[in-house]
Amino acid sequence: MTTLDVLTFNLNNPGRPRAARQLEYLAARPESVFVLTETADSVGCDFLARRFEAAGYSVTFPLPGRGERGVMVVSRLATRPGPASTGYLPHRCVSVTVDTGEGPLDVIGLYVPSRDATEAKKTRKRRFLEDCRQTIPAGDAVRRLVIGDFNILEPNHVPRYRVFEPFEYAFYTWLGQVGYHDAFRGVHRQALEYSWVGRTGDGYRYDHAHVSTGLAAALRGCSYVHDVRTAEDRLTDHSALTVSLSLGPAAPLDITPAELADDAAPALLF
Repeated sequence: MTTLDVLTFNLNNPGRPRAARQLEYLAARPESVFVLTETADSVGCDFLARRFEAAGYSVTFPLPGRGERGVMVVSRLATRPGPASTGYLPHRCVSVTVDTGEGPLDVIGLYVPSRDATEAKKTRKRRFLEDCRQTIPAGDAVRRLVIGDFNILEPNHVPRYRVFEPFEYAFYTWLGQVGYHDAFRGVHRQALEYSWVGRTGDGYRYDHAHVSTGLAAALRGCSYVHDVRTAEDRLTDHSALTVSLSLGPAAPLDITPAELADDAAPALLF
């Protein structure tokens, strides 16, 4: 069966050496589209964007402002601008459209702000989520995937954490109300898996993929990739999440793997 697969991977704003290891890992992955979250206007993220572009990938990377974080979408398929863009913190909501054998597929990548107990951080997160609700179109008959690091939990998350507020759970609920379905829950009804684990060992399912009603029948798999977080030489502090869709992709771009080689690798030893 031919599938089109999408991976979301939290880069954790890497330094140059770790970015080189992330590049090697991602280049070997089978997915056609990567939604890379927690990007920054930094040496590591610039390295990834330049290498992927040089190799022939389509790269969509609106630079976050100083001290900000965002999303980069890297695709082996040609892309065009997608249907969603927030007015507030637009670098945290990046969307592209790719063509498949069954028609266009929209991919909306989100990196929702994290927060602490301060009112300023709560207000910032609430405002971004409200903007997403205004700009992400309903997921009825279209083929659309909303994916990334949402920094929110499903309302019935196990365990239950009291620090999360109603407005955070409400965004997850809203997605369901406007025609999006949690892809992981569609495949794993009761599984307890976590994409981020704190120092105390508490687990949180922060990274999500939601398929539109028009795409739900094409969902063939959805699973977390934990080794990027749990291996001794871990690449990031989040597990990745991969989604498999029974959509025949259009012709891929002409990728030149040699351009992904890290010609500065020896310098990283010093």
